[in-house]
Amino acid sequence: MTIAEQLRDEGRREGHREGRREGRREGQAEGERTILLKQLALKFGALDPSVQARVAAASLEKLERWAERILTAERLEAVLEET
Repeated sequence: MTIAEQLRDEGRREGHREGRREGRREGQAEGERTILLKQLALKFGALDPSVQARVAAASLEKLERWAERILTAERLEAVLEET
């Protein structure tokens, strides 16, 4: 096997590893979204499409922060604050 072939094979393996990591992260975010939407609806009632869209577009970090806030928030707006 030539050096070029070895480098190509290593690049493929690294690409597969990166793809798996990204897939796991996206799967985790999707699970967080599903649970958060259920919790928000149970606590605050039917959700506007704009709220659903914000949750759908949120990063994993933001979803985790919102999931923590829902425990103590008395208003939906308090959960979804940007700070």
